[in-house]
Amino acid sequence: MNLCIGPITINYINSSLENPMLELSTHSLTKVANILFFDEPAGSGFSYAKSPEAYITNDTLTPIHMHQFIRKWLVDHSKFVNNPLYLGGDSYGGISVPMTIQEIYKGNEDGEEPHINFKGYILGNPLTDKHDSYNAKIEQAHRMSLISDKIYESVKKSCHREYQYVDPNNYRCIHDLQVVYECIKRIKVDNVLEPFCDPLNTSKSELLRIDLRSIDKTSIDIWSSDEDLTRWICYYKSAYIEAWANRRDVKEALHVSEVFNEIKWVSCNQSLTYNDGLLAKPSYKFNVMSTVAYHQEFSHKNCRALVYSGDHDLRVPYFSTLKWIESIDLLVMEYWRPWYVDEQVAGYTMKFSNHNYKLTFATVKGGSHTSPENRPEECFNMFIRWFDDVGFGGSDDDDVVTDRSKHICDKEG
Repeated sequence: MNLCIGPITINYINSSLENPMLELSTHSLTKVANILFFDEPAGSGFSYAKSPEAYITNDTLTPIHMHQFIRKWLVDHSKFVNNPLYLGGDSYGGISVPMTIQEIYKGNEDGEEPHINFKGYILGNPLTDKHDSYNAKIEQAHRMSLISDKIYESVKKSCHREYQYVDPNNYRCIHDLQVVYECIKRIKVDNVLEPFCDPLNTSKSELLRIDLRSIDKTSIDIWSSDEDLTRWICYYKSAYIEAWANRRDVKEALHVSEVFNEIKWVSCNQSLTYNDGLLAKPSYKFNVMSTVAYHQEFSHKNCRALVYSGDHDLRVPYFSTLKWIESIDLLVMEYWRPWYVDEQVAGYTMKFSNHNYKLTFATVKGGSHTSPENRPEECFNMFIRWFDDVGFGGSDDDDVVTDRSKHICDKEG
């Protein structure tokens, strides 16, 4: 279902809500890898559990389930057992993916079969340390000119750089945080340059009933006004995807159980709850605060890592990611330098190493919280270069685009 890196996308120009049209993606990661997409935990995407209790899970159980699935899948598809495997994820995958990798290493060391030929991992804007990422939002807002120097210096001083766990008696800090909130409350956290989408906008259902074919989508300037652009980003794009995913023929092609024919696929399932006999409770417990220690452990393994960040993300700021990378005491092999696509700066990169462990960090210039979505060409080139290990810091001479299918990857999202 991930239209950011998968083989197909919506042809928005020629589509309507009644008939979403598909087209092959130019920048599909399937050009270089066989990809398995996880709908995890149960209840996300079209995944489901057979009992209400089975929906109850947490950060600790999810990696165990993912690890079990990978081994069972390899048993059923034994021709892929010897293929190098890379695990990947965006956003909250920064919690689940490293923990799954640890399960894989432990399973291999314990002699579990089949042996998984694990080679490395890819993480995009990963939530790795929840506390540090939360605190970094204030500095990111300042770096992006969303709050002034004066406001930033005041809140930094009054709160002592601690913005999550605030002393309720520190009235100055609370006041300064309220000032910050007023400055950024209508800023889209996933991409500070895109229009803010009001989740309480009561006109959404009305907007989705509009026949989009009435908009002139053949002109060079597709969207004639800022209002049209805002509607497109906030409502129309997800509406097209949901309309396609909920078609009966699509469900049949994906072998979705007929028992769930009336269940609608949604971009973000907010209804994952269970009933304990008294009241409804969230079915997922967020019980892991940081996975930095996992990366520290991996730094003594024989594997490769690519960690990238869209630099316009306010949710997981890029410098908070770079901060934990630098905290695991790796040797800097290449210092901060630009990398290019079509002779334009596509972002900046650094390389780290510890014997057989190699980590590449890269920013994606203009990238959002899910950079492959709004910077597909740049991210496609980034993935290609990393898989082929041809270098990140040079010019377009480094580009090596191949059409091999020799990897198995997992992408969350």
